[in-house]
This record gives sequence, C-alpha cells and structure tokens, in this order.
Amino acid sequence: MSLESEADHPGEAVLPGTLSEALHAELVAFRRDLHMHPELGHQEFRTTAAIKARLEQAGLTPRVLDTGTGLVCDIGDPDGVRPMLALRADIDALPIPDTKTDCAYRSTVPDRAHACGHDVHTTVVLGAGLVLAELHREGRLPRPVRLVFQAAEEVLPGGAADAIESGVLEGVGRIIAVHCDPKVDAGRIGLRHGPITSACDRLEVALDGPGGHTARPHLTTDLVLAAARVAAEVPGMVARRVDARSGLSVTWGRIESGHACNVIPQHAEISGTVRCLDLDAWRQAPDLVHAAVDEIANQFKAKPEINYVRGVPPVVNEAGATELLRDAMTARRGAHSVEDTEQSLGGEDFSWYLEKVPGAMARLGVRRPGDRVVRDLHQGDFDADEHAITVGVELFTAAALLDAVERA
Repeated sequence: MSLESEADHPGEAVLPGTLSEALHAELVAFRRDLHMHPELGHQEFRTTAAIKARLEQAGLTPRVLDTGTGLVCDIGDPDGVRPMLALRADIDALPIPDTKTDCAYRSTVPDRAHACGHDVHTTVVLGAGLVLAELHREGRLPRPVRLVFQAAEEVLPGGAADAIESGVLEGVGRIIAVHCDPKVDAGRIGLRHGPITSACDRLEVALDGPGGHTARPHLTTDLVLAAARVAAEVPGMVARRVDARSGLSVTWGRIESGHACNVIPQHAEISGTVRCLDLDAWRQAPDLVHAAVDEIANQFKAKPEINYVRGVPPVVNEAGATELLRDAMTARRGAHSVEDTEQSLGGEDFSWYLEKVPGAMARLGVRRPGDRVVRDLHQGDFDADEHAITVGVELFTAAALLDAVERA
C-alpha cells in the first residue's frame, strides 16, 4: 500500500485516519470522566476498566498487564516477522488537589488530580486505537499497531519497567508517545532530536550522632549544622565534578531535624532529587553524591546513611522516530505546526522503552491559543485545550500509516 504526502497534494488531506466530530465529542467526554476520577500509580483499576471496555466495544481484545492495572492491545494480527509500531500512554494521576474553579469536570477525589495530562495521553492513544481499528476493518491498515497503556509513570522508577516485564515490547520495532506541554499552543507539537527530558533520581540522606546541649556543641555532633552544610554544599560539589553541560543538579525538597531550641538532635534527614541532562553523567551520579555527602559528614563526625533511588534516565529521541513524528504532523497540519523544543529537566519513564527499542516522544501543545495565563505541569490548576485530543489522535494515526510504508 502506498500513501501520498500532503506535499504531493498541497492543502488536501490525503492520509486516512482523521477524527470525526462524533468521535472527538466521545473522546472529550472520556477524558473528562478520567479527569474527574484520577487514580494514583498501581491503583488505576477504574481507569483500566474504562479503557478495556471501550476497546472491547470496538471489537479489540486488550490484555490487562500482569500488575493488575494498565493494558496492551494489538490492532491487526502480529506476523512475528515485521516489527510493530507501538503507541504508549501513561494512565496515572498525581497526589495533589485539583484547584481549578468553575470547572464542571474538576477532580471528585480529594488530593488527587490529573495535573500532568495523563488523561489526555490516555485519550489520545485510545482514540488513535479506535480510528486504526476502523481502518483495519476496512483493509486500510498496512501492518499491525500496538497500544500500550502503562500504569505508575509518576512512581519512581516508573511503571514502564513493569510493562516491559509484562511483554509489551515483544514484536515491537519502534515506539512513540506524546507529553502535554502547556507552553505550546494546541494544534502544534514540539520535537527534538536526542535527549528531550532529564534523568531523575530520588535522594534521601540520614545523619546520626550523639547529640547534646546547645551550650556545649563542641562535645557533640552538631547534626543541624551538618545537615545544613550537606544541603548547602553537596549540590555545588557534585555539579563541579562533571562537565557543566551535563546539567547534573541536586535539589532538596525536605530537611528535618530536632524538636527543641536548646537540644542538638541525634538525627537529621534531608531528601530531594538528582536530575541530569546527560546519560553518562547520570551513570556517575550515585558515586559522586555518596562521595560528597561522606566528605561533609566526616567533617562533623556524623554518621551518614544514603538511600539513592534510581529513577529514570533521560528520554533520548531516536532520529528516525523523531522524523516519523515530524512527517506525520506535517502531513496532517503542515510544517508550520512543528516547532523545536528544549530539553526539559523533568523526568519521564518512557526512557526505559527507549533502552530496548528506538522511539521518540513529542510535546503535544495543550495551551489555548491566545491564553496569557502561564500554567505548568504538576500544578493543581492544570488543564488542557481539548482540541489537542484531535491533534494527538491524527498525529498517531498518520505516524502508524507512514511507518508502515517506511518500513515495508
């Protein structure tokens, strides 16, 4: 099957797989239902059931992943010879309150919100699956496509590893995804070759010592001062021990010690994240952090205990998959709808798939054009222009069709 590009017929949509108004309306309602019922990582039972029911209604046979949440679903029959394209979505929400006002579909669950756009990601992949399933029934889908709905992206080291363990990449030759970007207008996507996100790890440091009276700090281990020095100096020490272009950054989110103003405590805790733009520096980071914490703790004769939790490496977009997304968006909406994007310091466990197969992630614009209010991800007032759902669905369906021709 050959497919013509928009360049061959300027202004004419020649690729099949566009979204009808009726399906768009259904998908908006589906997304709003998810938005009203957010579920945390590994708890997405209602979300999983809703996706499964709609795919089964379309005549597909989704399989719930071994962990009990998340699904995988093939459209068409894998032949075992030609590797499939996979479309990935993450389905979990965040443990923060929904602070939107005057919104009919705000979260109904206290301290839970889809504040990162995973409800949009899920709806986009579901919608693409429904459109591709119809093309398959019509004999217009050249090769099978796999849908991956993954749990627990927000839970380090991410649910992608569980999904991979469940076999979602078996028979897959390439995988693509989108992530909502509130800095990009709906109707556009952002792309970047190479790293597009940061590595992200969790760091917890405990310091212990005998403690004592604040009148005699020379006879004790001054843990408050030791913790303060760790908090103030470790970030700079670590950053100075790698190439500055790696962007290796230690940032603290919590420090706790003591109960009384005249008592030097016996225990102090500091926790935060380690982020890094470069894969090689990320691999060095645990040793560098351990050495820096030990160096300062030893100055105060404090006993350190370090819990360094590996999170995710950077998402590194493969060139061929990135250009597939560019070509797909250009075919749908023209070259002007694609913009270059910067590397983010946010982490994303989509990176684990790219350790196994080539792939790429695009930033899906969700800002209402003309909106002057600056919003960000992981904030309680996050929302998306729902036109982005149509854009994402048509991006993925075009990518599936073009991928089939490219790798025929």
